[in-house]
Amino acid sequence: MGDHEARGDDFEKKAEKKLTGWGLFGSKYEDAADLFDKAANSFKLAKNWSRAASVYIKIANCHLKGDSKHEAASAYVEAANCYKKFSPQEAGQALNQAVNLFLEIGRLNMAARYSKDIGEIYQQEQDLEKATDYLERAADLFDSEGQASQANTIKQKVAEIAAQLEQYPKATEIFESIARQSINNNLLKYSVRGILLNAGICQLCRGDPVAITNSLERYQEIDPTFSGTREYKLLADLAASMDEGDIAKFTDAIKEFDSMTRLDPWKTTLLLRAKNELKKKEDDEDDLT
Repeated sequence: MGDHEARGDDFEKKAEKKLTGWGLFGSKYEDAADLFDKAANSFKLAKNWSRAASVYIKIANCHLKGDSKHEAASAYVEAANCYKKFSPQEAGQALNQAVNLFLEIGRLNMAARYSKDIGEIYQQEQDLEKATDYLERAADLFDSEGQASQANTIKQKVAEIAAQLEQYPKATEIFESIARQSINNNLLKYSVRGILLNAGICQLCRGDPVAITNSLERYQEIDPTFSGTREYKLLADLAASMDEGDIAKFTDAIKEFDSMTRLDPWKTTLLLRAKNELKKKEDDEDDLT
């Protein structure tokens, strides 16, 4: 470890010296960047992620001085990979610098990819508002590059976060929009029933049986085969149990579905919220009698 760190120190000092010397055109920045790169690799071998990250920022600055924006963006990405080891916030900031540069040089696919990474960092940090901003940006960029599958995957994440934040109308709208876009795509149409199930679960959380019933009619228009699926049956049974105020029936419908198709944590959390809404209504009615 000590040897690697010492080598990193040596390369970094040589790079700094190169920057203060004379150089023809942009050559001193290129030479310094090469030395900084050797320093960064040495610090990575020493597992000194903080030093490595700071050196990659210096590499980015060298490339910017030499007007090599693609190389600068790549250096910010390397810095972010080091920051991820100890500071997600700084990783997000470094990636944001990379995204801005990729946008400047028209590399929209790269900008989309790293916007998604930033969104996921903020999602892990539970900063859901910021996560949404970056994920929406990534989805728009993937859409503009004609990558519908990538865009839809990210839009689903945005919808899931919206539902976590109890923004059920927004979540429902996004899920339904994805379903409409996917139904005529041979690669994506098989995912539609799962997406419509998510949309329906968001409607259930609003506790309005009429809205849920109307949604089920709308979902059959989006996908005529939906009424024959287990996802449809689950939503119809849950809507009926909400209309009847029957918590036992609500619970049984979920158990039956889960025994065949395991519900993921997101669905489980939202269905629990819907069940609590139903329970609250029942308690309110008991108080009135």
